[in-house]
Amino acid sequence: MNLKIKHILLILIGFVVLCTPVRAQFEKKAQVGMKFLSNPVGAEAIGRGTAGINSTFNSNGIFWNPALPSLMNSNIDVSLNYQKWIADISYNALAASVNAFNFGVVTLSGTIVNYGELYQTIRSGEGYLETGTFTPTAFTLGLGFSQKVSDRFSYGLNAKYVYQDLGSAWVSTGDSLNDPNFTKKMKKYDMGTWAIDIGTFYDFGYKGITFAATLSNISREQKYEDEDFPLPFSVNFGATVSPIKFLVNDLGDHDLIFMVESHHPRDFGEQVKFGLEYNYMKTFYLRAGQVTNQDERGFTAGVGFRKTISSFPIRIDYAYQNGGIFGGLHYFTVAVSY
Repeated sequence: MNLKIKHILLILIGFVVLCTPVRAQFEKKAQVGMKFLSNPVGAEAIGRGTAGINSTFNSNGIFWNPALPSLMNSNIDVSLNYQKWIADISYNALAASVNAFNFGVVTLSGTIVNYGELYQTIRSGEGYLETGTFTPTAFTLGLGFSQKVSDRFSYGLNAKYVYQDLGSAWVSTGDSLNDPNFTKKMKKYDMGTWAIDIGTFYDFGYKGITFAATLSNISREQKYEDEDFPLPFSVNFGATVSPIKFLVNDLGDHDLIFMVESHHPRDFGEQVKFGLEYNYMKTFYLRAGQVTNQDERGFTAGVGFRKTISSFPIRIDYAYQNGGIFGGLHYFTVAVSY
């Protein structure tokens, strides 16, 4: 066994150790705000078990690993994403990457969440009184830069402005509307802040083996009333391999990639993601995946199609995820390159 293979095996063994979930003595839940930042974006990555930090080599890579847009095979790439989520919540995202004179790739991105219409109430005596409806919203606007330092290594940074509007609420004193000391005023609950994502990617150039690492949602703590809370910070590691290439050097028009990621969020236990992607002639894609340690979300599956029309490569992807008691979750992506 040559020295290069030994080094690769040692790195992969260390990665597997990192991916092994560590069971804490308490459950980490509900410790963050602006949780919408944890929603996965892009049917391509979601179809393979939400594993995306090693293999989303297009503008959508900014949502997974800001180093990946530098590896796209075009000068311009634009991705449109739509997600039909639980309880009539919809999630839309846009990413556009541009090659900046071969020095690096600049990516503009944005997401917007529509939570639908919710009922607003106010405490009244021993119960609650409806006062109307409201529609919470949230969005992000990001500017990223990634650079391919060599044929194997790239890095990236994404700075984003994060905004959340939870609507307005009546802030009152007194126990009920009949209390002579009862007063009330309308207060708006919204806030905006900045967050940063950092990512790296390395290709070993051997049997499809790659390694990636990211830090997501680095920010200062925020505050509603008297409660401080952080954004959903996470540390992520990922690796890929083409297992068939250990048996056959030339796969012809076929390719099969296996990927594994270790996701360490601040507000939940460690998760390990497993994904598999097969493609034929880089035109037709089949995907499947699974994430461990989830309350409701289960397996994922997806398909993808690539076609060049009038010199414009087109990507169409669809993914399905089992949402447990919430039913099936559907994700769609349409993209174009130049």
